[in-house]
Amino acid sequence: MSDVVEEVNDWLATNWDPDLTVAEWWERLGLSGWAAPTYPVEAYGKGLSRGDAVLVGNAIAAHGALSAPGGLGLLLAGPTIAKHGTKEQIETYVRDIVTGQKAWCQLFSEPGAGSDLAGLQARAEQDGEEWIVNGQKVWTSGGHIADLGMLIARTDSSLPKHQGITYFAIDMHQPGMDVRPLREMTGRALFNEVFLTDAVARDDAMIGGKNNGWAVANSTLAFERAGLGAGGGSQSTSVATPGTVGGHLDKRAGDFVNDAPKPKAKPKPSDDASSDSKPKPRQGGSAALGGLAGRLRQLADANGSIANATIRNDLMRLHSMTEIGRINNLRVKGARAMGKEIPGMANISKLSMSNLVRLQRDLSLRIVGASGMLHAYDADKKDAITEATGNPFLGVITELALFAQAPPIYGGTDQVQRNIIGERVLGLPKEPNNDRVTPFSELPKNA
Repeated sequence: MSDVVEEVNDWLATNWDPDLTVAEWWERLGLSGWAAPTYPVEAYGKGLSRGDAVLVGNAIAAHGALSAPGGLGLLLAGPTIAKHGTKEQIETYVRDIVTGQKAWCQLFSEPGAGSDLAGLQARAEQDGEEWIVNGQKVWTSGGHIADLGMLIARTDSSLPKHQGITYFAIDMHQPGMDVRPLREMTGRALFNEVFLTDAVARDDAMIGGKNNGWAVANSTLAFERAGLGAGGGSQSTSVATPGTVGGHLDKRAGDFVNDAPKPKAKPKPSDDASSDSKPKPRQGGSAALGGLAGRLRQLADANGSIANATIRNDLMRLHSMTEIGRINNLRVKGARAMGKEIPGMANISKLSMSNLVRLQRDLSLRIVGASGMLHAYDADKKDAITEATGNPFLGVITELALFAQAPPIYGGTDQVQRNIIGERVLGLPKEPNNDRVTPFSELPKNA
C-alpha cells in the first residue's frame, strides 16, 4: 500500500460519517485537500500527481465513503482558477468547488466558433465595475444545473482575435441568462445552448486579467483534454450532484454510496475442477479486460459471438488500447516526478479516447447483432426493450453507440488535436494567415 493511500485511509477512518449531510461531508473532504488532491496546497489541494489522485479516489470509494463532488467545477474551473486566479478568487471560487457548494458549466463554444474558438463573437462591454455581456453559447454541458459559468467573451475587437478575449466567472442564475436544452439522438439532453442578453460579469470575477483570456482558456482546455483522455480511470465520480440546483446538498451522505466492497475469498483448488457446463472466463478474460470490455466479453460468451475471430481480436484491441492509456498516464507521472512534461500527451490521450469510443461502438453493436437497432429514448420504454431482448445491458450499449459521435468533437475535435500536435509539438508550419496581427474587427466572419 502506498503512503498516499495509507494516509487517506487513516483520514477516512477518523472523518467519514454517513449520517452527515452531503454538504457537511464535502466541506470536511474539500477543506482537507482530499477532494482535489492534484490542486496546489494553497488552493485546497495536496499537490499530488494525477496518478496518485486516482489512487486517492479509489481509496475513498473502497472505504464506502461519498466521493468528491464531480462536474466541470472540479475538473476545469478549479484548476484553472488555482493557476491564474488571485488569492481572493481562489478563496471565493475554489473553496466552493471542492466543497461542492457551487456547480459550474463552460461557456466557450458558439454557433460560429467551435473548432475556431478564438473566432468567438460574444462581447463584454465595461460599465464601471461591471461588464455587460451579450451573445450566444452552445454545447454547454450541465448549463441547466450550473450556478456559475466559465465565460470567455470578446472585450476588445481592435486587437487580433487571440488577444482581445477575457475570461470571467459569471452567475448563471441572473436575469439575462436563457438556458435551453439540446435533445440528443440518445434521448438525453446533456448539452444546452445559452443566450446572454445584458448579463452582468463583475470586474473582480475576471480571471487572469483583461484581454488575457485566450491563455487562461487554453489552460482550461488542457485540463479538459487530460481529464477526457484514454486510460487511468478511477471509481471517484460522485453520484451526488454539486451545487444549489441539484438538490443533494442537504441529503444524507450515506444514501449516495454502497457499503464498502468486501474482500473476495481466494479460490479453492477444487474450484477449477467444477463440472458446471457454463463457459468459464479464460485466463486474461473479462476480469483482466475490466469495465465495458469485460461486459462485452461476457455478452460475446453468452450469445456465441466469441467464436468469431474478429470479435476476439477487437476485444483484445480494446484491452490493449486501455492498457496503453494507463501506461501513458504512468509515463506522465514519472516525467512529472522528474520535473518534466511529455509534450502533447494531453492531445494524444484525447485522440486515443476518440479511437477507444469508436471501437467500443462498433464492437458492441457487432456482438449484440440486430437488437442493437433497438433503443429506448425515454425511461418508459427501457423495461419493454429489456423484456423483449432479455438483455438488461442493451440500453447501455445502444446509448454509448449513439453517444460515440460526441467525444471526437467536444473538448476539441480530432482534427484540432492533430493540428496542435503538429504545430506545437512537432514544429510543423501553420497554415498561412494574418489572424495573429489583424484586428478582429477587420477579419471576415462566418455567415
